[in-house]
Amino acid sequence: MSSKVHLGHTARKRFGQNFLTDMNIIDSIVGAISPDNDHTMVEIGPGLGALTEPVAEDVEKLTVVELDKDLVERLKTHPFLKDKLEIHQGDAMQFDFSTLKEDGKKLKVFGNLPYNISTPLMFHLFEFAEMIETMHFMLQKEVVLRLSASPGTKAYGRLTVMAQYYCQVVPVLEVPPECFAPPPKVDSAVVRLLPYEVKPYPCDDINVLSKLVTQAFGMRRKTLRNNLKSVLSDDEFAQLDIDATLRPEQISVEQFVKMANHICRK
Repeated sequence: MSSKVHLGHTARKRFGQNFLTDMNIIDSIVGAISPDNDHTMVEIGPGLGALTEPVAEDVEKLTVVELDKDLVERLKTHPFLKDKLEIHQGDAMQFDFSTLKEDGKKLKVFGNLPYNISTPLMFHLFEFAEMIETMHFMLQKEVVLRLSASPGTKAYGRLTVMAQYYCQVVPVLEVPPECFAPPPKVDSAVVRLLPYEVKPYPCDDINVLSKLVTQAFGMRRKTLRNNLKSVLSDDEFAQLDIDATLRPEQISVEQFVKMANHICRK
């Protein structure tokens, strides 16, 4: 029988709120995050503090970004947390994470991300990758599968390529619906994203890569040649040693970067 945290807050559909209540899972996640004072600890969407409380116990200060004003009020008056937290009320997707950087410290970012914002929020965080040591997110399991997919699999797509361009992706643990209140209709999982100090395949212009990847996956069933004919000719594919008859999900991150750099240098 797993112990449950008591929650005196009604989850709100519009924020996609499902609150984590299983203590064993919470302990495992906190262990994965490994909070310390050598990093700036940042939680996105602390909600009712299921992760916030145990993480805050291990550190002197924890920074949180929370959109829901009611939850912010609760955190501000929380008997234990109120002295530990630096609270930013607002939308994490608009937030400038570089304002949190402290001298000589990288960020460790974590959160139980609502499904509807998880992908755009990760894309936003990738912009700050060079100041982030680790990111740990609870996501829909299907999103973790997409993040960690290999070329040639169905889950491999735009999110995979962009995430693996910036980070090493490590699935950490699966979290069944009964660990939450209310239980979501899907399985969840925790993923660890480790931004590269030195990118294995550096790109000249990230916007060109992003646009190319979006265009390539525009129609998954079509070949690279069909999807990218406006930007790359058959000769150029041959020159890059990339088979234009392949579908986008068969192309590695390295090959996507190769194409983007070729376009940049034209």
